[in-house]
Amino acid sequence: MNNTTAHNERFAKMSFALVYPMYLIKVEKKGRTSDELHQVIEWLTGFNNEKLQSLIDENVNFETFFQRATLNPASHLITGTICGYRVEKIQNPLTQKVRYLDKLVDELAKGRKMEKILRG
Repeated sequence: MNNTTAHNERFAKMSFALVYPMYLIKVEKKGRTSDELHQVIEWLTGFNNEKLQSLIDENVNFETFFQRATLNPASHLITGTICGYRVEKIQNPLTQKVRYLDKLVDELAKGRKMEKILRG
């Protein structure tokens, strides 16, 4: 993975509010719902719908988003590739968390069962 400081900074400064609609479009296009997307986000971050909307309204970047999150203790079970990189081997903690979220959204869009996505 491109492990440069500039690459990691790009993830840190990226607006969650701008990426969230892309997540929503991706899952809805594949027949999944916004409720399922929110369930996945809540599982990873601890953010309920109200808190999630507050963060979107505040236009936080991913750095702030994950600083405020309580990462699920089972998040280390998220493995596999996203954008050609193994998420479990990503060195930068913030970049890894962003890719964890990307991986969960990808699994949701691909029709994986919710209990598998939530590592339950």
